[in-house]
Amino acid sequence: MEPLEPVRWGILSTARIATKVSLAIHRAAGNELVAVASRAMERAREWAGEHQVARAYGSYQALLEDPGIDAIYIPLPPSMHAEWTIRAAECGKHVLCEKPLAANTAEALEMAEACRKHQVQLMDGVMWVHHDRTESMRKQLDAGQLGKLRRVTAAFSFNWDEIPEHNIRLKSELAGGALGDLGYYCVRANWWAFRELPQKVFATARYFRDVDMNMSATLWYSGDKIASFDCGFDTVYRKWFEITGTHGTIVCDDFVIPRRPESARYWLHDAEGNSCQHVTEGCIQEVKMIERFAASVRSGQLEESWPTDAIATMRVCDGLAKSARSGEIVPILSPDL
Repeated sequence: MEPLEPVRWGILSTARIATKVSLAIHRAAGNELVAVASRAMERAREWAGEHQVARAYGSYQALLEDPGIDAIYIPLPPSMHAEWTIRAAECGKHVLCEKPLAANTAEALEMAEACRKHQVQLMDGVMWVHHDRTESMRKQLDAGQLGKLRRVTAAFSFNWDEIPEHNIRLKSELAGGALGDLGYYCVRANWWAFRELPQKVFATARYFRDVDMNMSATLWYSGDKIASFDCGFDTVYRKWFEITGTHGTIVCDDFVIPRRPESARYWLHDAEGNSCQHVTEGCIQEVKMIERFAASVRSGQLEESWPTDAIATMRVCDGLAKSARSGEIVPILSPDL
């Protein structure tokens, strides 16, 4: 087999999640991490030395102007995603952007249009959808193992015993909040399972200052389908979903991040109460995400489903945020969403 043409990566920011993704880039076949940027050159050089990166930049724009970089990973706060995705696209760089894709749907649409205009790939960093286990669960759904789909229930939470007031997740000016940080995964699970937008949504939330600390949501779909989830920074660590149909159920107790990365599991329950555990081994979802992204870059053909998925998720999140503030049911297909 001929070696893959390398996709050369740069990372904007030395945020904590950048460490995980940098390891994935190093491990992914046909990918090279060649540069990192920070607003402080000293920090960029330090991080580059710690993570085997050849070049360090003291500004994000300087990295974008490096002709030896093909793709950019953006782990900046959500409020900065639109600006730096658009700038990267204008410099001809493909963009893997952390979730949530943007601060709101309008920004997400601008990002997608900029990437389309400059013929670069855009993807949000929802890692679990790239796992081989996810493909296995998709095959169960498509084969009709659950019968007619009726419901998705999900939860993603962790607990802060003391509120870290200066954490970026709790800063409204950086587009923080539990919905964007955690609920985004649950909303994507609904989109992934039902493959359609909800018709209307309702949410309640508790706020710290002006940022949602937790949220509970109900989403109504066509054909009497329904979904619900909760997310928050004030409940024990949970990351599960259940997809239920007329004849069976899929349960995944760690859909966001497998508890054992080398061995990921889910259960299929049938109408008679029989249960079968399915195990997927040897897949690291961060590495798989990088490899899939790089394959699109090499192909020269933009994969439109990725920005479509992200924009759909943003539309629902905007509707949920609006509902939680207003206390009203919000239609998702209304013009302002």
